[in-house]
Amino acid sequence: MAGQSKRTTDHKTIRKWIEERGGFPATVKSTKGKDDAGVLRVDFPGYSGGASLERISWEDFFQKFDEARLAFLYQDETRDGETSRFFKFVSRDNGDDQ
Repeated sequence: MAGQSKRTTDHKTIRKWIEERGGFPATVKSTKGKDDAGVLRVDFPGYSGGASLERISWEDFFQKFDEARLAFLYQDETRDGETSRFFKFVSRDNGDDQ
C-alpha cells in the first residue's frame, strides 16, 4: 500500500532500497572514530547534509548497524505513488523485524 512504512534488519533489503534511490552508506564525520563508524546516515547526493557526511563501506555500515541493534524503517512509495526516500534508523528492541 502506498505511503505505508515497513521495518527490516535484512542487509540485502536495506542495501537494495538505498542503492535504488542513488544513496550510499555514510557516517557523520564529527562522530567517526578510529575503530568506530560513528552515527550512521545515508548520503543521497544533491541533498542537504552532504558536507557533514563521509561515505563508508557497506561492511562498516552493517557492522555498526548490527552492533547498535538498529532496524531500518522505510517507505517504498509516497501516498501519491512516487518513489519515497523516507527512512530512519530505530531500535530493534521496539518491535518485530522482517
